[in-house]
Amino acid sequence: MTYRTRLPHRTRGPGALVTGGSRGLGLFMARQLAERGCVVTIAARDADELERAAVRLREETGATVHTAVCDVRDRAAVGALVREVHERDGLDLVIANAGVIQVAPVDAVDAAEFADAMDTMFFGALHTSLEALPYLKRTRGRLGLIGSVGGLLGVPHLLPYSCAKAAVGALAEGLHAEAAASGVSVTAVHPGLMRTGSHRQAEFGGDVDAEFGWFSTAAGAPLLSMDAERAARRIVDAVIQRRARLVLTAPAKAAQLAHGVAPGLTTRLSGVAARLLPTAPGRGPLRQGAEAGEPRNPVARLVRSWGSARNDRVVDRANQHEPGPRTSS
Repeated sequence: MTYRTRLPHRTRGPGALVTGGSRGLGLFMARQLAERGCVVTIAARDADELERAAVRLREETGATVHTAVCDVRDRAAVGALVREVHERDGLDLVIANAGVIQVAPVDAVDAAEFADAMDTMFFGALHTSLEALPYLKRTRGRLGLIGSVGGLLGVPHLLPYSCAKAAVGALAEGLHAEAAASGVSVTAVHPGLMRTGSHRQAEFGGDVDAEFGWFSTAAGAPLLSMDAERAARRIVDAVIQRRARLVLTAPAKAAQLAHGVAPGLTTRLSGVAARLLPTAPGRGPLRQGAEAGEPRNPVARLVRSWGSARNDRVVDRANQHEPGPRTSS
């Protein structure tokens, strides 16, 4: 039996909130919290997707699971959500996870894509943090902010994502320092590639089929990516244990170390890697991965089929079937 760190028991809870909790990593973290006795609220923008997720969580865990349609870019909406959870369940733990993934060379995106990433991931995490902290101070609660290895170093063809996640990481570290005196812990989480089925929901630009091919291959490759349910368990453990920082996957830890020791060399090596990625034929609307075709090159098709097989298998369990509003990592 797998040992799971649990929150202290209370009569009404513990109450937990996960934004971006309707699919992918957010759904897996919500399941972990439900299995540990929490009353869980999952928030996202798609009501139907939320309800499918909640039904599954209730059936699998027997826990009380609430849903909330909420756009984390809207601070007033986030404030109303946090207040509702606090008044109904008590608020002991919050994980800010809502995010978008845009995969394209910088020539195929514009400032609008950067703004979209910042609004959802950075300002979404900021709104969640600012609204939750007054309540978490009353319970000496826990806050987890989901960054990424992409926020620890600039990743080619993921620049809007990297910029937003870098800001989330800085926010988590600063809040950890400032909130410590009040008894609230803030955990910065930086996962590497995980098999969440997110390649179907991610958005791709430039040579869409080729971009989808390399991303879905890397996101599912056994040596590069991590089982998302295992990642969720480790993340929830870290947040409950009040750890300041968690970096997941061996490649992510290696990239963090390399960038810390030799940032110039690491940046130059990223430039070499960028030359191997697809080139953009020009700007155009981004398309979700579920709409992408197979790579044209037969060798690339074979590699994608091999690399993404594990990621494809998790699509159902991660509630990633139909493309919808972008709310999950």
